[in-house]
Amino acid sequence: MSAATTNAWSARARFAIYCAPARASRWWDAGSAWLGRDAESGASIEPRQAPVLSEPLAQLTASPRRYGWHGTLVAPFRLADGATVADLLEAAENWVHTQRPFALHVEAATLGDFVAMRPATPSGDEQMRALAADALRAFAPLREKPSAVNTAKRMQAPLTERQRELLVEWGYPYVLDEFRFHMTLSNSLDNAADRAAIVAWWHREAQRLGPLSIDGAAIFVEPAPGEPFMLWQRLAFTAEQEE
Repeated sequence: MSAATTNAWSARARFAIYCAPARASRWWDAGSAWLGRDAESGASIEPRQAPVLSEPLAQLTASPRRYGWHGTLVAPFRLADGATVADLLEAAENWVHTQRPFALHVEAATLGDFVAMRPATPSGDEQMRALAADALRAFAPLREKPSAVNTAKRMQAPLTERQRELLVEWGYPYVLDEFRFHMTLSNSLDNAADRAAIVAWWHREAQRLGPLSIDGAAIFVEPAPGEPFMLWQRLAFTAEQEE
């Protein structure tokens, strides 16, 4: 861990536990190029190809570009009082040693008004839900509890009763049985033709890239409020496969 790096972070830095494709993988290259930014190096990337859309691709991917190419396991959080970055890293290192890598078949789909990659099968969806639930519980002691003001603000959203219960208990409504793993590809888009074009383009990309290897987790950092998230640490799943 670089002291020079961590010292540059604001006291209000946020952390997240994400799934990010391996650095040397075609999935990392393709997703980072699509969003126009490599969240690990910080470099801007021009996509080699893109579908015909109503606006430049960079305008339609501005929101997910800030977060980097990933699928969420534990949504962004600030550290609890008394918890340190070293504590977070230690917890992450301990947790990944309990997890086994696996291959995930994914597909492009419209989720509400945005487009994302998601598990292509119910079994894959359940695998990712179980992984995220395990991560949520492992990192819960290190997460700052949301303020009453923040919780009240979230309560104004159109949530189900179950989601409201989860928001009160976990500080976030889309966890456990309400969790749906996805890797965001666009802003919220009003143009249905744009959504359809992106889904079709990524359907072909998914066939070219093959299954997504879920072989580790990554700690992403938002150094200060509103800044782009950066991939700080990659940690491999190292639990032995069952016979």
